[in-house]
Amino acid sequence: MIAKILHVIIEILIVLVFIHAIGSWIPQIRESRFYEVLDSIVDPLLRPIRQVLPTAGGIDFSPMVLIFILILIDRLLLKG
Repeated sequence: MIAKILHVIIEILIVLVFIHAIGSWIPQIRESRFYEVLDSIVDPLLRPIRQVLPTAGGIDFSPMVLIFILILIDRLLLKG
């Protein structure tokens, strides 16, 4: 039961990180209230990754790393 709830939370986080990454490319979305709320949810998860992983050519790979980590955690939870 708890694993299913965590699975749903992880799936929602993956979608939010993806929307956050896509929204960061569009100035109109980046300046919206929706994006501010989204940023307040996603940025605390991205910040530790950004401290370790430098940007490469101005491209931030931290959302991709976070999604990979979330998928890995989800897979480990499903096996347990």
